[in-house]
Amino acid sequence: MGMTCSFGTYHLTHAETSIFSSSSSSQKQWVGQAAPSFKLQDQNGKWHESKQYRGQWMVLYFYPKDDSPGCTQEANQFKALYPKFLKANAVVLGVSLDDVKSHQKFSSKLGLPFPILADQKQQLAGQFSIVRNFGVAQITKRETFLIDPKGTIVYHYSSVNTQTHAKQVLADIQKIKW
Repeated sequence: MGMTCSFGTYHLTHAETSIFSSSSSSQKQWVGQAAPSFKLQDQNGKWHESKQYRGQWMVLYFYPKDDSPGCTQEANQFKALYPKFLKANAVVLGVSLDDVKSHQKFSSKLGLPFPILADQKQQLAGQFSIVRNFGVAQITKRETFLIDPKGTIVYHYSSVNTQTHAKQVLADIQKIKW
C-alpha cells in the first residue's frame, strides 16, 4: 500500500481515466454546496462533529493510508504550517479509512497537533464519493475540501501535491479572507 501515497497525485491507467472523466463535472458540484455533516473519532478517541466548527474555516483533507511516504509528507506539511492555520481561524482535520488505533500510532510518531479522523465506515468519504478500491482494500482518494465558516465548500482540491498542498490551502484561505 505504500505506493498509493508515494506520489502527490494518482497516475490513472487509460481505463480508470475514462471511468473518472465523466465525474470531472461532478467535481465542480461541491463548490458552493453545504458540506456533509459528520461525527467521527480522532486518534485519541475524541468525537468531532462538523457543527462544532461553524464560525471557523475547516480544512478537510482526505489521505489514503497512515504511515505511507506521501501521507507522512502531507501530514508533516500541515503540521509545520498549523500555527498559521490557527492564526487564520482555520481547523485542519485529516481523514482516512484507518481506525483509531492506526491513527494513534501515526499521529504520535509524527507528533501531529491536529485531529485525524477515523472514517472506517466511510461515513464521510462515502458522502464525498472519494472511496477507491485498491486491490482488496479500500482507500480514500487524496482530495481536500476547504469549508468556510458558514459550512459551505469553497474549494475542492482533486489534485494534491503532498509537498506544497498545505501551503496552497493556507494561501487560499488568506486570499479569500482579506
